[in-house]
Amino acid sequence: MRAAVLHTIGDDKLDFRDDVTVLGPGPGEVRLRVRAAGVCHSDLSALRGALPQPVPAVLGHEAAGDVIEVGDGVDDLAPGDRVAVNWLPACGVCTHCRRGEDHLCMTHVMAGYVIPRFAAGDLEIFGMAGCGSFAEEMVVPRAGAVKIDDDVPYEVAALVGCGVTTGVGAVINTARVRPGDSVVVIGCGGVGIAAIQGARLAGAAQIMAVDTVPARHEAARRFGATHTATPDELGDLQAAVVPEGFDHAFDVVAVPQTLRTAWTATRRGGQVVVVGAGRAEDTVEFSPFELLFEGKTIVPSLYGSADPHRDFPRLLALWRAGRLDIEGMISRRLRLDQAGAALAALGSGDVIRQVIVND
Repeated sequence: MRAAVLHTIGDDKLDFRDDVTVLGPGPGEVRLRVRAAGVCHSDLSALRGALPQPVPAVLGHEAAGDVIEVGDGVDDLAPGDRVAVNWLPACGVCTHCRRGEDHLCMTHVMAGYVIPRFAAGDLEIFGMAGCGSFAEEMVVPRAGAVKIDDDVPYEVAALVGCGVTTGVGAVINTARVRPGDSVVVIGCGGVGIAAIQGARLAGAAQIMAVDTVPARHEAARRFGATHTATPDELGDLQAAVVPEGFDHAFDVVAVPQTLRTAWTATRRGGQVVVVGAGRAEDTVEFSPFELLFEGKTIVPSLYGSADPHRDFPRLLALWRAGRLDIEGMISRRLRLDQAGAALAALGSGDVIRQVIVND
């Protein structure tokens, strides 16, 4: 089968090969034909080394497709079933799972760092986060495949698999935004746009979208933002819209400067939600004085604090009802051999989400 292989961290050139085979499925695993794969900024972060990734590797983790084969012990999925990929599947037995913190379970993801998912001759190839959706086929644990209805477009299901769940989940599951709250979202790519839609669904009264690319402001308003700003404009606009500061700030970019911006924009007693995956070596300083007297909280939102087997159907129900615009988030549909160009285009003003479609 065909797959895009990354051989060296930091090398923007992917190796498109036709001699790759998928390994498995083993017991408790599912083999999928990848029909659609979203191009997420986390893929670029892995390529550049901001997120750890053993190589050689097939990138990609936001996907949907059809079941081809199931391993021993999988009796609730069958060939032909349509599924969305859950890239952070819960093992069900670790301490986090037993506490009901399924979104903090790293068992299967960590296994993906040591267990190859593909091979090309004698070359063993890893899959990003144990997935690897920049390929025509992939293998995931049973918990990593969420069955969906046959009429859900693959592209829609793929985006629910990561970006939509991460953004909407940050608002609904993590922050629990209430009607009438004020919200600022920093970073208006795919996840940021999903967070804006989540804030609209939650009934936020003011939704400020912040991005360095002015071209993204129009898109943010289309998806529900009531105000837009560049980082340099945020202070003055905040003073006019919510002088006391926002109830919730969502940092989708997650670099020191944006986290500080989120903190400053939040009211005393408000909440800063870290949505993006920053670099491990980046640090942000806060004094004990400001932490105590500002009374603000900083909370993480890994994968939107989601339970995908619960949340994917809920998000698709909102999509069916016309309250969650997922198709509108798709800026480009590409072929697998255009994956490198898609990664290079991340961050440009005309891109919200790109989807690789395998016919």
